[in-house]
Amino acid sequence: MGLELADLFREYGADYRKKYADKLLPSHRLAMWAIEHCRTERLGGQVYGCPTCQEFQYSYHSCRNRHCPKCQHKQTQNWLKVQQELLLPVPYFFLTFTLPAELRDLVRANQKTLYSLLFQASAEAAQKLALDPHYLGGQIGLVGVLHTWTRNLIFHPHVHYLAPAGGLHADGQTWLPARQGFFLPVRALSKLFRTAFRRGLQKLKLLDKVPSNAWRQKWVVHCQPVGDGQAALKYLAPYIHRVAISNRRLLAFDNRGSMESSQVTFQYRASDTGQLKRCRLSVEQFFQRFLQHVLPHAFVKVRYFGFFGASVRRKLTALQMRLASQTLDTVEHQAASSPSALEPPSKILCPACGQPMTFQRNLSPEQCRSP
Repeated sequence: MGLELADLFREYGADYRKKYADKLLPSHRLAMWAIEHCRTERLGGQVYGCPTCQEFQYSYHSCRNRHCPKCQHKQTQNWLKVQQELLLPVPYFFLTFTLPAELRDLVRANQKTLYSLLFQASAEAAQKLALDPHYLGGQIGLVGVLHTWTRNLIFHPHVHYLAPAGGLHADGQTWLPARQGFFLPVRALSKLFRTAFRRGLQKLKLLDKVPSNAWRQKWVVHCQPVGDGQAALKYLAPYIHRVAISNRRLLAFDNRGSMESSQVTFQYRASDTGQLKRCRLSVEQFFQRFLQHVLPHAFVKVRYFGFFGASVRRKLTALQMRLASQTLDTVEHQAASSPSALEPPSKILCPACGQPMTFQRNLSPEQCRSP
């Protein structure tokens, strides 16, 4: 088994907590503890036995913390299954709204408030522009997910949206399809986004903390087509439960006796060239980069706007039925290719003889011990 984030926290997590005892957020402490103890005897588990060779296997519980690299695949699959019910049989677009570098320190210091403002301002900009009859003239639907990192773990807050290519007329009945290959103009979106975010900061009495040049530059907004509903979900799914770094990206750990001198090497793919690069940091710096992406407690990182909102889901159901009757063949093809259920969990096989093992008993955290 290769190097894991849990290995680093087990080795130097206590030192880091001691050094930053008066600065470490409760959410950071919780994430560190969960990752350190994920799939260990501290969380309890089950015992399986082999009826053929009498071998025993311990299977420990996962922590289910949303920042743990080992606990996200199943959540992603569950989310995908639920989203099948929201699909429309139309093309989809992927929008990204990014805050400029001048605001990042302020956002880092006010995460819960300003992450919410990032959602509000970006969704407001897209919805306002979509209502303009020059573009769509109707209400759009948005599924948004917050991201806070670049591939080398730099703090870089931005939000991704998945949107069907069209809008719902004010009559609540008529679907207004977008032009082929075009959804909304990004230059206009950028201006509206910047204005909405500035207005929000003013209400929060935080506007004077932002450098003036932040309002004179263009704010980055991207919009690209991502195929039909099935393709769009597959495109968005990795963003939903992705953590700042996966274990497979960790390459080396040079343990020199202290977290200040010990070093971690990880790889990332450069966004401009697509080439694999390596980043080498002290363990202390690595912990700091990782923990700045731990979200505030109970913060909702996936949000729904427009006709995807929970309060108007009845509109969405009616819209799905109307569009389905117009594109029945497409919908039938999508339904046939969509998984109707999650794959059953794989059997636990005996490491000695390869035969299926049988459940023996549960282990509470207090009863657990290493095999």
